[in-house]
Amino acid sequence: MTNQDSPTPQAALPAEGVDASDLAASPDAAPGPGAAAAPAPEYDTLLRERDEYLDLLRRKTAEFDNYRKRQERERRELTDLVAADVVKDLLPLVDNLDRALRTGAEDASVEAYRRGVELIQKQLLDLLARRGVTVIDPLGETFDPHWHDAVVREATAEARDGEVTEVFSRGYRLGDRLLRPAMVKVATA
Repeated sequence: MTNQDSPTPQAALPAEGVDASDLAASPDAAPGPGAAAAPAPEYDTLLRERDEYLDLLRRKTAEFDNYRKRQERERRELTDLVAADVVKDLLPLVDNLDRALRTGAEDASVEAYRRGVELIQKQLLDLLARRGVTVIDPLGETFDPHWHDAVVREATAEARDGEVTEVFSRGYRLGDRLLRPAMVKVATA
């Protein structure tokens, strides 16, 4: 058999009167095995938008992470600043206590020593008041469980029921926040 005698498939040959270039341009024509399909313009737009949104997400995530780290750093710095300010105010008290301890028993009487300690206590209470701390000293007041802690209850006819008759340790509050309740003895009927 020769090349001329071999059968040629009819489908592979274009029909008469039809140009081969017309077949390639036809929308129903499938691309051949070597031809690459041209991507649709919408696909390119979607890819570009996806990349833009991904980039935006990465930038916003980095910005938020930087913001969080900056806030944490500023919070630590503020805490350190407040602590340093309070400690700086306490240093004169420490100095006065050092002076009191260096004073020998032969140099000062007990009364002079007591006056020195009272002066230091007044200095400390003034410092607390400047910082907004209020002392809770409820002697003679009615017991309030929000501000007082009853350590002892004692039946007595000398005080009304629920009256604070003794303060073991004063309480303290900062504004409306309770720092420590007053430890008290309360009368019962």
